[in-house]
Amino acid sequence: MYITCKLNATILLISVLLCCFVTAQSETDLFSEASRIYLLQDGIHNAQLSESETDGYEIITTGFDPYVYTAPFAEKQDIAKHPVLTFEYFTVTPTDSVQIYFVPPEEEARSITGPGLGHSEGWTTYTLDLSTHPEAWAHNWERLRFDFADQADRTVRIRNIKLREPTEREIEFAVTRKARALADATLEMNLQRYLDTAFPCAINAVAVERDTITISGNLGEMTENLYLAESPLYQHLTETDDFAHLEPLTGTSIFEVTLERFVPMEDGYYDRLMSRWLVVRKTDDALELLSHARYTDTVEPKYNLPKETPRSKKGLNAFRVGRGPVSDLDDLEITSATTNILLHFMRKGPGDGRIPFEFNGKTYFADEQEILRIDGTLQETAERDIIVSAVILVPKANGFADREIGNILQHPDCDPAGIYSMANVTTAEGLEYYAAALDFLAQRYTRPDKKFGRIHHWIVHNEVDAGWVWTNAGEKTPLLFMDQYHKSMRIAHLIGRKYSAHMLTFISLTHHWNWTVDPKFYHSSELLDILLKFSEVEGDFRWAVAQHPYPQSLYNPRTWEDEKVNYTLETPLITYKNIEVLAAWARQPHTFYLGEEMRVIHLSEQGLNSIEYSEEAFLDQAAGMAFAWKKFKVLPEIEVFQYHSWVDNRGEGGLRLGLRKFRDYDDDPFGKKPIWYLYQALGTTDEDAACAFALEHIGIESWDDVRYTGEIK
Repeated sequence: MYITCKLNATILLISVLLCCFVTAQSETDLFSEASRIYLLQDGIHNAQLSESETDGYEIITTGFDPYVYTAPFAEKQDIAKHPVLTFEYFTVTPTDSVQIYFVPPEEEARSITGPGLGHSEGWTTYTLDLSTHPEAWAHNWERLRFDFADQADRTVRIRNIKLREPTEREIEFAVTRKARALADATLEMNLQRYLDTAFPCAINAVAVERDTITISGNLGEMTENLYLAESPLYQHLTETDDFAHLEPLTGTSIFEVTLERFVPMEDGYYDRLMSRWLVVRKTDDALELLSHARYTDTVEPKYNLPKETPRSKKGLNAFRVGRGPVSDLDDLEITSATTNILLHFMRKGPGDGRIPFEFNGKTYFADEQEILRIDGTLQETAERDIIVSAVILVPKANGFADREIGNILQHPDCDPAGIYSMANVTTAEGLEYYAAALDFLAQRYTRPDKKFGRIHHWIVHNEVDAGWVWTNAGEKTPLLFMDQYHKSMRIAHLIGRKYSAHMLTFISLTHHWNWTVDPKFYHSSELLDILLKFSEVEGDFRWAVAQHPYPQSLYNPRTWEDEKVNYTLETPLITYKNIEVLAAWARQPHTFYLGEEMRVIHLSEQGLNSIEYSEEAFLDQAAGMAFAWKKFKVLPEIEVFQYHSWVDNRGEGGLRLGLRKFRDYDDDPFGKKPIWYLYQALGTTDEDAACAFALEHIGIESWDDVRYTGEIK
């Protein structure tokens, strides 16, 4: 069965009508009237409450039905006017629900129950609309009671608790929720059918050269009313018949079409590098898809750069000048690193302190101070020939100094709960700005002279299986999420390959392989399967895997005790304990690039926690590091290990993952922990002696005792 491209007019009409009820504005963090809420020690039940190191609170549940109270409000709160309860939270021990009581009286009928707190390794926004249950608050009440869980051993950190008005974005989301859900359901069905269809025609190759683009394919036995169609990446090609270009196809079944690469536009030009190509047939009332679409396979790079690989497996995550002593790069013999690059450096127009740059015939602008900071970091790594992967992050609109740019680059379905957004690959403008930002970075940091430093690879966004927190595109099924993320990866790949033939594009994943603690999260293995499917039907590209095999609990460094792991491809988690499973996944021929070349794997972010600054905690942390290193060092499928975190970070919810202590630790700022000295020894002649203590601590006689060599399937 072939697929007919039809825009669902009913869905479009519903969406348009609903959107007419709101004003399209960006969300804002600035509320003219908002009531900040404080918690008290009085009346706590089965919980411990303390003020945390991050200007908030830490709540540890100790038994059934734990709860805490707020301070009494100085004046009566108007929930009808301020119906949104919001706070930020950090927890790796999720809760099933959040229940809010309006007291007195303490009655079930005077409460509202909302979704639980999901697994979050960063400060995530929680919102609960109280307006939908007026019976709970339509009486004289004085304060609130927070019930966070029905069980013990839950640790939750919260801050910035408020009652406030809804934002324009929240109003818009509420009004259009049903229409968006209906549109997504239709898109899901059509997209799945498209991926599963065996089409009669095929696009076999797309080659981009300096000024031309050549598309070749075959038409099988199809002969009449056939066209080569061009679909820009931002289009849902299963939902439209408005293609950018239609080229008649006649003659033999094998065809080759060469077109101009650049298409003139009113304010510049369009680069067909960012288009997909497919075969369609005209019918009386529509265009019928007769092939899968295909992306550009090859592009002639601007620079003839050599292929560079790390000299060892030892790396550092989130390196940035100013975070810690740069001398650690030398002292620890670091050969690879990641660095975070937030696209909020983009600016809308000219001005003092702005760097103009050209992309597709148009002028864009970057903030000079932001770019100089990136330069400083990448110059230090380039000086040492360190292989750098840039983690590309898209802040939410309110994280941009230039809000107009933020609105363009933020994904239109991004929920306020997310820390970062998916790139906006849904509109021509969003795609153009995203590509322009990446092009600026690629051109500046692939120069042969390394004047500004060097970026070797992209890591596209962060921990996308936990996308609700780190790469938010709204509530989407795995397929619809990956449809958007795959496009973001393709853009990064194509832009990078314009300048370097060796730049890899990485998918970023957590250790949740076939299980997750949060219903809004995805399974890493499922996302990889979908990415492989897109690569199979739309043309493969050299993507790689950046996985984060933290211990089962980020708080517990004794990873050899992890229980939610096994040595099968169906394992719930991939941690250091069963890291061999990730290597086994990569050895499967169906995962290879073009069926011939094994995917590169970087362990790009992971570390071990020191629960406190004590001798025993430091011993556990260092033993966990020795265990991890001795496991993956013998796996050739794993190219590098980039340790997180270089320095303990107050913003990581109480975690102390660093090789060094907090920068503001009174007794020993930036102090080296025992794990620092261990990390220094790894990969050197001192390694075995430095790791020897861990054998007895873990309870083994040899490292061979923990290396799995059996079959994994």
